[in-house]
Amino acid sequence: MALAHSTRIPVEHRFPLHLRRSITSIRDLYEAGKQQRWNPDTDIAWSRFDPAAYDAAALQAARLTWSRRAWVEYAGLAETPAILIRFCLEAGRESDPKYFLTVRNTEEAWQIESCHRYAGVLGGYVDQPSSVREKTLFNQYRHRHALDAEESADAFFVVHSAVEDSLELELCRAYLDDARDPVARQILEKSTQAKERHAAFGWLYATERAARWSAPERAQVSAQVLAYLRDIELAGYHCAWLGDPASAEARAAQATSEAGLGAASQERERDLLCDYVAAVRARLGELGVDLPELSHPALGRL
Repeated sequence: MALAHSTRIPVEHRFPLHLRRSITSIRDLYEAGKQQRWNPDTDIAWSRFDPAAYDAAALQAARLTWSRRAWVEYAGLAETPAILIRFCLEAGRESDPKYFLTVRNTEEAWQIESCHRYAGVLGGYVDQPSSVREKTLFNQYRHRHALDAEESADAFFVVHSAVEDSLELELCRAYLDDARDPVARQILEKSTQAKERHAAFGWLYATERAARWSAPERAQVSAQVLAYLRDIELAGYHCAWLGDPASAEARAAQATSEAGLGAASQERERDLLCDYVAAVRARLGELGVDLPELSHPALGRL
């Protein structure tokens, strides 16, 4: 029987309440997010999708791929409010990241809505993974880690707002490059614009915070990034074939790419992942954080 986990939440100390602009680059991203807001109902030309242009196998594959994408994006609905609450409870946190996180959560909701709706027009949304392994991979209890006063909010932030959001941006660009269907392209264009802001925000705030990290805090960031990449990403969280190349989800993503319905081939993702890990290691190095070597049977040493 699993033991219950008690999460110790920080106590609120609101005053003095600082709302002044202190990180201009992040406040500018917040303003850009407000100006570039969009509506999945009216800004995506859903009527342009023609199911008759694709065979049944391609549609079946794409509905699973886009359903799985909704499962991935859904993490933001709990993760972003949790880290926002944590920042609001911690004394001395700047206002600009808090403002931006409110916009990020709205954009994440629009992306989930779009993935869910597109899976529907492709043949029907799939509401859960087919295997226990996949369900376990998705249930990471991120909100618990973000709110736990005994865990580093900065390390959590670097993992999910800088490292993970950077991968999502690169993958989204790859999906867009391969997409030929006009509806898939519209969704991915909107998503890419949002993810560019999200990834930029992650690294900007990580850089801001890194100036005050101690050596133990840098080690903690390194350990959590390493664990995330090794245990989540290389286990197939975003790229299902990393976890099981023969899984239905992995085969569906490959077929979706070939049909031009908004995915990337395994070959493209393999190259992208190798470049991504190298880029993350370099960016962390600039923050004084060393990322140990990783390895995966399909990728080699990273």
